[in-house]
Amino acid sequence: MARPADPRAKAALVAAARREFQRAGIIGSRIEDITAACHLSKGSFYLHYPSKEALFGELVQAFQAQLASVLEARTLEVQRFMTGYGALDVDDVRERSRRSRQFMALEERLDRELLELIWQQRDVFEVLVNGCQGTPFAGLIWQFLDGEVQRVASDVELGQRSGAIRADVAPEVYGSMMVGTWLMIARQMLKLSAPPDLGQWVQALHRLVREGCAPTGGDEVAVARRTAGAAVAVNEGGVA
Repeated sequence: MARPADPRAKAALVAAARREFQRAGIIGSRIEDITAACHLSKGSFYLHYPSKEALFGELVQAFQAQLASVLEARTLEVQRFMTGYGALDVDDVRERSRRSRQFMALEERLDRELLELIWQQRDVFEVLVNGCQGTPFAGLIWQFLDGEVQRVASDVELGQRSGAIRADVAPEVYGSMMVGTWLMIARQMLKLSAPPDLGQWVQALHRLVREGCAPTGGDEVAVARRTAGAAVAVNEGGVA
């Protein structure tokens, strides 16, 4: 009769494996080092996992599920805001309207939640960035980041159409800049032993992004021309 798996042993193995993966990467880590760190046998390891890759795959799946949940909640909250208040325009940004301030506060909170998740899962995140070369997990983090670049670029394109974001920079450049900045911030967290003031970090980054993305005078003229052109087209179509 097979010996039942001990959940306490499994938790100890997972904790030891996280440390070992972070220290040596997936290829460099050894099952005997993982089991020695938590005073268990290799047999105990194989009672729970067929390989170290299977253990790390379980960690990645949990991280991906949490990440997907955070990003889905983010999308829904932004959609609810847009439905209730409408998209920002040039005047919102220039005058720092109440709607603009509410949206900025929302984005800061959502970004802070994302960084909090990365802080909680920083060991897995570090392995995905630096320690999974030559394994089936190589490239996973970059696929996610590529998707985020496209998501940000789509949001920026909408902001450019309404005049809320300067229009003289390609949306893909905005996306690469923003996602690249968050990646470097996340990597900075890997060097810390205590959590940073993530709220302060997010506020500083948003301040820089807002100043760099603010519409220029030329953008206002372009938006005014598009608006006037749309009005002329409607009137010519017989609509008062």
